[in-house]
Amino acid sequence: MEKQAVTIYTVAREARVSMATVSRVVNGNPNVKPATRQKVLDVIKRLNYRPNAVARGLASKRTTTVGVVIPNITNPYFAELALGIDDIASMYKYNIILANSDYDNDKILKVVRNLLAKQVDGIIFMGYDISADLQAEFKSANTPVVVAGSVVDDKDLATVRIDYQKAAKEATLKLLEHNNGNVALVTSSLGYAINQARLAGYKEALSEKGIQYSSDLVIETDGSYKQIYERAKEIAQNGVKAAYVTNDHLAVGLLNGLGDNEIKVPEAFEIISSNDTTYTRLCRPTLSSIIQPLYDIGAVSMRLLTKLMEDNDDEENGVILDHGFEARQSTRK
Repeated sequence: MEKQAVTIYTVAREARVSMATVSRVVNGNPNVKPATRQKVLDVIKRLNYRPNAVARGLASKRTTTVGVVIPNITNPYFAELALGIDDIASMYKYNIILANSDYDNDKILKVVRNLLAKQVDGIIFMGYDISADLQAEFKSANTPVVVAGSVVDDKDLATVRIDYQKAAKEATLKLLEHNNGNVALVTSSLGYAINQARLAGYKEALSEKGIQYSSDLVIETDGSYKQIYERAKEIAQNGVKAAYVTNDHLAVGLLNGLGDNEIKVPEAFEIISSNDTTYTRLCRPTLSSIIQPLYDIGAVSMRLLTKLMEDNDDEENGVILDHGFEARQSTRK
């Protein structure tokens, strides 16, 4: 005979109390007599009762579940953000549904709709782009959303990030110290708002040094290691002496492409990367990088989401965390 599931009704019947009393005990409500509480706890232990989070959510209008959309679960940038999210979610008793979107707009939309269908209490979105369709989906859902570690054009969406424009300017200025205007910006798609912010910072640095901006020094790629690796020799032969690179795997691709063509880093070519993931420390020479507090961005994003889910309208939508810089072997002293 199939074993029947233990329900709150089973516990109430065995403890000879109401289901409301069992619910109060499970949820830590203090308005239960100590003797009654202990009796219910004894029954819960004996029956190995596990409260159903979904059922609790139906009563409270909440599911205690948060959806996290991640574009690539293998990318250490997003993995570090996710770790911070998960730790704070656990602290506040929220369960996480992690959904991989593969940088595909159609899949992203499908993933978000699936999460909303599961009645998640909130969503943390990680990714470089939010399409018009996705913005409309977020607006119509009336579910709190926080964007972690990126820039979006939608001012209604809460974000937690660093100042990418300021960081790009600082990195470019450092490279200009040893390279008279021959500093490139190597980036994935400029269609992403985050890369537009970095481009603005790059232009600011050039302007501050009195150097004329040249679009020829903005090297836009498809974001792949392979493409920048194959273009590395050509970039150096075109007179580029240094590059600020918008993500770490592109920076490693450039570094390895230069090295395999016997172009020495940092003697003949300097590189600064953007994210300070493990990639920057595992390669040789190691990569100088802007430091993003990735764990903190994830953690603060989750904390902000908990406040938005509690209808705290006083919360600031845009949280900017401090960034840093780590000089390593890919830049000259």
